[in-house]
Amino acid sequence: MSDPSLSVLLETEGTYPFADGGVSTWCHTLCQLLDDVDFTLFAVTGTPTNTAKYDLPPNVRSVRTLPLWGSTEPSVDFRPEVPFSKVYISRLHTTPAVVKRDFLPPFEQVLHHIVDPENVTQADGAPLHALYRFFQTHDYKHAFRARATWDAFSRIVLAAPALHDDPPSLADAATTLRWLYHFLLPLNTEIPNTDLTHTTATGTCGLPSIVAHWAHGTPMIATDHGVYLRERYLAVSDTDLPFAQKWFLAHLSHYITRLCYHTATLVAPVCRHNRRWEERLGTAPAKIRTIYNGISTDDFAPAPKPAHVPDRPTVVAAAHIFPLKDIETMIQSCAVAREQIPDVQYRVYGSLDVNADYTARCRTLIHELDLDDHFILGGFHDTPTELYHEGNISVLSSISEGFPYAVIEAMACERPVVATDVGGVREAIGECGLVVPPGDAQALGEGVASLLGDPDRQAQLAQASRDRVLAKFRLSEAVRTYREVYRSVAHPSPVGSPPPSTTHLLKNALKTLSINLHS
Repeated sequence: MSDPSLSVLLETEGTYPFADGGVSTWCHTLCQLLDDVDFTLFAVTGTPTNTAKYDLPPNVRSVRTLPLWGSTEPSVDFRPEVPFSKVYISRLHTTPAVVKRDFLPPFEQVLHHIVDPENVTQADGAPLHALYRFFQTHDYKHAFRARATWDAFSRIVLAAPALHDDPPSLADAATTLRWLYHFLLPLNTEIPNTDLTHTTATGTCGLPSIVAHWAHGTPMIATDHGVYLRERYLAVSDTDLPFAQKWFLAHLSHYITRLCYHTATLVAPVCRHNRRWEERLGTAPAKIRTIYNGISTDDFAPAPKPAHVPDRPTVVAAAHIFPLKDIETMIQSCAVAREQIPDVQYRVYGSLDVNADYTARCRTLIHELDLDDHFILGGFHDTPTELYHEGNISVLSSISEGFPYAVIEAMACERPVVATDVGGVREAIGECGLVVPPGDAQALGEGVASLLGDPDRQAQLAQASRDRVLAKFRLSEAVRTYREVYRSVAHPSPVGSPPPSTTHLLKNALKTLSINLHS
């Protein structure tokens, strides 16, 4: 058992405890079963108003919601413990002269790193720490609204060589600076001194970990589920934003992700597949350790189809309806499978509200392909341990994944899986199912038809799937590994005293920036 006094700052982004999904399941399981660890939860969200989807275990000592949007006054949401009198005084102190002297030097360094993220190293966390220190005594909003801030942003970011052929408009400039204001908001909160920090994504939620490393010498663990940067690239490329805005979002994400990797004491992907991105972005191979997700094989266990499910060849899927799950390809694969299995039915369970526009597109496609009786969007299923029993096999059509619970849960229930070859899917399935290229509806549909049309092979793969989960992906093993990792990584330093190497980097960086942090 680990030290019962071990404290961990756990950081999430758009997931636990305010959203369902694989990452939230992973977080909740971690907090529940590591009951000898005290967790402080920082949850980066889209808006200030959120409803918890989980009953938090008692060892989650506090939850700080960090809304990136919808907060008209950052001090209310990000610094609720600070009296308004101090907030008011901090505004008075945030004069144009102070902004130029103390805010601009580290801010300009951050801007240079966003423009050229390829050269970011661990030492480049110093400017973020300097900004954090500045915001402890000065006003966040006033600093970003200063004319000098706009001038610096225009001079460094808007004049980037990549934008010369397609210069940003005034609207692009205002939009991108506003985005930066929002994405750096976690620097405006009080970051606790814990034994270690654990960020569940190498994005905005990792900023407090970076600051904690510089402020307290706190060791940091970064978990990659889906590769954050890859998924940001996919999301940005799927928009109709002007080039300058896409460029800025991509570079900002690259900068933060690379800095998370460099700062982390340990990078813990949920599958080996992610190592390619991590190493390419500068992570030393020696500090990467894959920790597979695990499930309870007592809860996810074989059972016959329930009585309410029609007696027809059925494919089941657990997936929220949004673009990364590529439900449109899954729908098209149903049309392909129907050519060989005329009465095939797909039953898909997951939120219909994550992306309402995409859900509407999927409903339209189902109708256009005359699949209304063959493809069912079932919405939220209140008993996830039982939904896989409704199918003969399971399917996953994602274009990006980490190590998906939906795959190993279905396998544990003796439902062979046909899935796209993304993330750790191949590592999960092994030889116990079928793996096809992402975005290939023909291959996915043919894979489904081949299993549904061969009961003997289906039965063989069903047993092999269960056996593979029992051998490799038990929840008890995953929890044991995290407990061991927490114990080995956590080496608390005296308050305010970073390790010698960090202290050296910080002093040199601050000397270069000529920052007076105590004004």
